[in-house]
Amino acid sequence: MDKMRMESIDMTEQNIEKIGDLFPNCITETKDAYGRPKKAINFDLLRQMLSRDVIEGDEAYEFTWVGKKAAIVEANKPIRKTLRPCKEESVNWDNTENLYIEGDNLEVLKLLQESYLGKVRVIYIDPPYNTGSDRFVYNDNFTSDKDVYEEQIELFDDEGNRRFCENNISNPRFHSDWCSMMYSRLMLARNLLADEGAIFISTDDNEADNLKKICDEIFGASCFVSNVSWQRTYSTRNDSTGIVNEVEHIIIYSKLPGWSPRKLPRTAEMNSIYKNPDNDQRAWTSSSVTAPGAVTHQGMVYAIQHPFTGELMYPTTSRCWSLGQSQMLENLQQWCGYELRNLNDEEKRARVCGIEVKDVRKDVKGIVLTKPLEISRKEAQAVMDRGNWPYFYFTNGGKGGIRRKTYLDDMGGRLPTNFWPFTETGHTDEAKKEVKALFDGNIPFDTPKPTRLIDRILEIASDENGLILDFFSGSSTTAHSVMKKNAEESKKMHYILVQIREESKSPLYPSLCEVGLERIRRAAKKIAEEHPDAKFDGGFRVFKLDDTNMKDVYYAPADYQQNFLDQLESNIKEDRTDLDLLFGCLLEWGLPLSLPYQSESIDGCTVHNYNDGDLIACFDENIPDSVIKAIAKRQPLRAVFRDSSFTGSPAKINVTQIFKELAPDTSVKVL
Repeated sequence: MDKMRMESIDMTEQNIEKIGDLFPNCITETKDAYGRPKKAINFDLLRQMLSRDVIEGDEAYEFTWVGKKAAIVEANKPIRKTLRPCKEESVNWDNTENLYIEGDNLEVLKLLQESYLGKVRVIYIDPPYNTGSDRFVYNDNFTSDKDVYEEQIELFDDEGNRRFCENNISNPRFHSDWCSMMYSRLMLARNLLADEGAIFISTDDNEADNLKKICDEIFGASCFVSNVSWQRTYSTRNDSTGIVNEVEHIIIYSKLPGWSPRKLPRTAEMNSIYKNPDNDQRAWTSSSVTAPGAVTHQGMVYAIQHPFTGELMYPTTSRCWSLGQSQMLENLQQWCGYELRNLNDEEKRARVCGIEVKDVRKDVKGIVLTKPLEISRKEAQAVMDRGNWPYFYFTNGGKGGIRRKTYLDDMGGRLPTNFWPFTETGHTDEAKKEVKALFDGNIPFDTPKPTRLIDRILEIASDENGLILDFFSGSSTTAHSVMKKNAEESKKMHYILVQIREESKSPLYPSLCEVGLERIRRAAKKIAEEHPDAKFDGGFRVFKLDDTNMKDVYYAPADYQQNFLDQLESNIKEDRTDLDLLFGCLLEWGLPLSLPYQSESIDGCTVHNYNDGDLIACFDENIPDSVIKAIAKRQPLRAVFRDSSFTGSPAKINVTQIFKELAPDTSVKVL
């Protein structure tokens, strides 16, 4: 039986394999820290493989900063961490599909790589704005302190003299730290996006330019969707100097090029122009019957005889009718008799097209009346008086030109723009009032976003069952919005929130995680009161980032003497529970953390069945054959046991044989 890896995947190793599939000649071999052979990339050869010319020199157009390479290495580096379930802080643990994870989001994103690869429909994040006064709580090992940074940029010469001065307000070290922090996290976040997914990132002017350059690298410039200006304030501050800043940025990128947002509901103002003056059952507005492109669509440049005046009408210069002759003829015959007739009007049609007569099509006929004008006028007037006019109609009671109807119910929604006014998406004061109302007059978080802002993002980017990820979750506005939209619109979206345990500024809550969790509880209660008949998921499973479940000996048994191994009762840490081990296995096997499971007793052993056979686990000691056979007979996709569940190699061989006979397709591992 194979051993569980019990660490996050090695992204570097995966990337090397992908490059090897494309360029096998660029794969070479080196040795790791223990002298063991491992695959590596011949980068010089790879560069040459990707260039049509001989590569000389190091010049290239690139966006870089001190610490960028370290950020890339950090994103790819595996970690030995786990997510420990915390049922006592959760709500509706057994049935909810929502997750709240406490811990550094860089490490959490690494742990989620296999379970949520390509499954997230929308990512919204509101990372710390790099104002120069922020307390940086993300202690990545690539952030540079002042001495290291000054050494890397060679701020001082050999004699200790300063080479140049820095502006403390725009000190590039702060930009470097922020860019490194964001780069590694966005690298990992992109992997989680579904092919139809998109990421929305709130920022201000300080880092908007750098953020877009980072996203261009990670997501690709062709996946840039928009830089939205969100009107965050509803009134101008009189104490501002210079140009008043009323907006913040929301940078949007898609997973793949060609992403299109969903349409928004139409406004009453947009719909007000649609009437039914002819008593048509459907509301409509008047639209032009011509389109550009007369030269390239000469078959749609022809005469139409007016049924009331007898005038021959042509499209205006450089334009053509919006329908071909056969369709237009069919529509006009609803007014009176019409037919196609050769009018020898090449000169007139050439003027409309803006070309010489010799270049105009010769076979285009006009649409003319079949009866004398007086008879045709009476027939058309009867249609006018009757009401409910045809699709193409004549204006001004029949005395005007020809137009067409555009029906309201054919228009659909409205496309979102890159300006989101506070009237539609809320503002910062509204956000604080929302939090204040939930927390009995207190505001335990300084910079929340309004739920209407997240509502807009969900409206244009998520489907009915989308998974929403926010890994800078703050006061849990995203969870509040997801629950509200589900209750209001009968959707089944669910969320994953991630928040580092950051000190809260409120004396009532020790950390920002307590603020976020309490907001979800209170928001769910309020939504249930406002929508008593709505069915929505107001619960959440809480997980907390922690060190691996395994002792050090698990990862490097060769480093320990045999007599020590013989005395070792277990390679699992003593404070870890069955649930800790179960969910640790889910992360490695790539199973979502929100699925249902049952625990039962079989012959005195506790057996955990995750999602009806996706994984069955038993972590008891000395598991009898009867339990192994009972598990194997259920033919789960995966099965896992403790290594110490079996007395020795013969017992393990027996387990392998049982599964080979009863469940040959089951993947069996031990930890």
